Amino acid sequence: MIPLLRRLDWLLVCAVLGLCGIGSMLVWSATRARQLAAGGDPNAYLYHHLATIAIGVVLACAMVRFRYTRLRTYGPAGYLVAVLGLLLVLTPLGRTINGSHSWIVLGGFTLQPSEPAKLALCVGLALLLADRNASSTGYDRAVLPQSLALGALPIGLVMLQPDLGSAAVLAAIVAGVLVAAALPARWLIALATAAALGAAGIVRFGLLSQYQIDRLTAFTDPSLDPDGVGYNAQQARIAIGSGGLTGKGLFHGTQTAGQFVPEQHTDFVFTVAGEELGFLGAGIILLLFAVLLQRACAIAIRSNDLFGALLASGIACWFGFQTVVNIGMTLGVAPVTGLPLPFVSYGGSAMLANLMAVGLLQNVHLGTFGISGSRAPSPDRFLATAKYR
Repeated sequence: MIPLLRRLDWLLVCAVLGLCGIGSMLVWSATRARQLAAGGDPNAYLYHHLATIAIGVVLACAMVRFRYTRLRTYGPAGYLVAVLGLLLVLTPLGRTINGSHSWIVLGGFTLQPSEPAKLALCVGLALLLADRNASSTGYDRAVLPQSLALGALPIGLVMLQPDLGSAAVLAAIVAGVLVAAALPARWLIALATAAALGAAGIVRFGLLSQYQIDRLTAFTDPSLDPDGVGYNAQQARIAIGSGGLTGKGLFHGTQTAGQFVPEQHTDFVFTVAGEELGFLGAGIILLLFAVLLQRACAIAIRSNDLFGALLASGIACWFGFQTVVNIGMTLGVAPVTGLPLPFVSYGGSAMLANLMAVGLLQNVHLGTFGISGSRAPSPDRFLATAKYR
């Protein structure tokens, strides 16, 4: 046990725990005034958030102890379970929350299947691409359509909910893993061209829901509907801008206490940081995310096998894309998509999936070392021996 603790990536651990700790304070600040106004317990959301983090840490520890190489056996089953969860959303078990039919309610337990689907897709793509590159001959032409089909199934089910934000994260995972796998450039160029044409076709033929179109319109010009879909973006910028350099102090934000920003404990939690902690506090959050992503990329590069490298790459793309989009929408440089800020926003399904992913990152990191601490053999070290047709 002691050798394992010594070999953990402690920079990654500190970055994640730092984000969880800051997030807990921000969630507390964003919810206490509302709870007091409603006559409820001002600490209720904080307690639930801390309990979710504790459960997530336990699951992360389990992921550390579970050798990631065994995912070659259990990964396909996990992918099928994730797809089944997305299908259940489309049954009477599904519930609509905040305009998105993305939840399953079983008794008092609420689950958003798109969150574990992100982790399952990372594992599934890494398995597929690593197995198809098991020999020195590299990838054949079938691997690209197979990878796209593996990603298209959960993306399509999420789009039916509709949840454009989560679908975009899944698409970013697919694109990132394919790039990390070093597929031939002509394949990637063709894929990018097809994606651009597909996006244009979706907009051209009106395949988006009206509220999604409204969000995109409000992003281009929030003044078009300041009391409607543009309200969130405008209030978010007001809250962040009012914080100045050092902020107004925790629990002293007027925008936060007045509940001017909707969903401030979930999707717009970064506005609490901007208003109450100021530029310096928000900068610390960005620094912690930079450390998290740097460690994820370093783990991918140092992995002893292609499967571990692609798994870490997919997780890095997931966290990186979702972080940029969430913070971007609070600053008005990205459309409002309803994506939470990893490790910071309030939410059970997302927090558990995020911490499990960190556990797998640590597992890949530990796989770099042998029992004695020396580097293990690297028969197919990431991209070192790959040959492509």
